[in-house]
Amino acid sequence: MKNKITLITGGDRGIGRATALCLASKGHKVCIGYHTREACAQEVIERIRYLGGEAIAVQADISQEEQVVELFLQIDKTFGPISGLVNNAAILMPQASIEQLDAQRLATLFATNVTGSFICAREAVKRMAWRHGGQGGAIVNVSSAAARLGSPHEYLDYAASKGAIDTLTIGLSLEVAAQGIRVNAVRPGFIYTEMHADGGEATRVDRVKESLPMKRGGQPDEVAQAISWLLSDEASYVTGSFIDLAGGK
Repeated sequence: MKNKITLITGGDRGIGRATALCLASKGHKVCIGYHTREACAQEVIERIRYLGGEAIAVQADISQEEQVVELFLQIDKTFGPISGLVNNAAILMPQASIEQLDAQRLATLFATNVTGSFICAREAVKRMAWRHGGQGGAIVNVSSAAARLGSPHEYLDYAASKGAIDTLTIGLSLEVAAQGIRVNAVRPGFIYTEMHADGGEATRVDRVKESLPMKRGGQPDEVAQAISWLLSDEASYVTGSFIDLAGGK
């Protein structure tokens, strides 16, 4: 596909930021979806443009369906229909055991991490599917090693939300394969990103890294490279697959 237009939700920091920069360097027109960190999103956009790429930033709370719809319409107006979606935006609540969880926390977390990803995927399929006159495309869902490991005593709810993303990846890949759309996922493990501070332990990777087979945490760019490959023509026969980036965990 010659004209690559890719949306990265949560593209203002961490893995999303690294992915935006990586894809822009490979010729993608990039849209960064962000929720509240406008200055961070603009910094990424300015860097991409400085390096000769094309990029826009659009504010949207993906837990709100109408804002997701407007996000895609803004991309349509600026670049045209997307060819790639990176479902990256997610939230993490402070560390808690099952006894400390309540319905409001669960509703808030699942609204972004699960519902938001579903609605973004829906809007992407409407534009990519051959039956709608689309040119096909690729979706990469950012799951987590937590979906496999469960994150007991810390992030059980977050892990469960990423388990839902794994199921979305499998089911959607089968649903849209005949429409020219590939759907895959990456499952990062302990990556040095700002998200750990959201959970109340900014240095979490350093605490656990010695327990990992590779004895180190991962970098956002290492995840971004895998996402870039899954979106690329080199992965044209790959769908319904997962790449684990967890240092052997």
